[in-house]
Amino acid sequence: MAQSVHFVRFQGVEPHPAGHRLGIFVLVNGLSREGRLTAEQEHFRRTNNAWYDAAYTNPSHVDTTVYDRAVNPGAVAWFRNTSRELIARVDGYLDILAAHAVPWERLSSVDPGRIVYEDAHQIVVVPHPPAAGPVAR
Repeated sequence: MAQSVHFVRFQGVEPHPAGHRLGIFVLVNGLSREGRLTAEQEHFRRTNNAWYDAAYTNPSHVDTTVYDRAVNPGAVAWFRNTSRELIARVDGYLDILAAHAVPWERLSSVDPGRIVYEDAHQIVVVPHPPAAGPVAR
């Protein structure tokens, strides 16, 4: 019997110089810092970033080492697939990336890596080596 998917991640296709792929929130925030967003896109980003900040815990506010490269190299966040309200807002970020020709992928996994943080909505993991990693869909 096949296992169901428990975690979902949206990330850029191009690797970051540190070796991992950046999540879509980091990518859209980067486009904003570069001044590349339209007024409508910037409004969406600000409004939805504020909503996410209010709706779920920032793991680094709970554990300042969660994204520390020396402690948890390559650590990345994944949504729990039960966090439908959080995942539903991702489409607007994906639309912005598409408008700026930034390729992205959706990953699904029952075991994306060694969990270094978790709450009701998300996990942060140090990914498994690539051969054992999640499948892009």
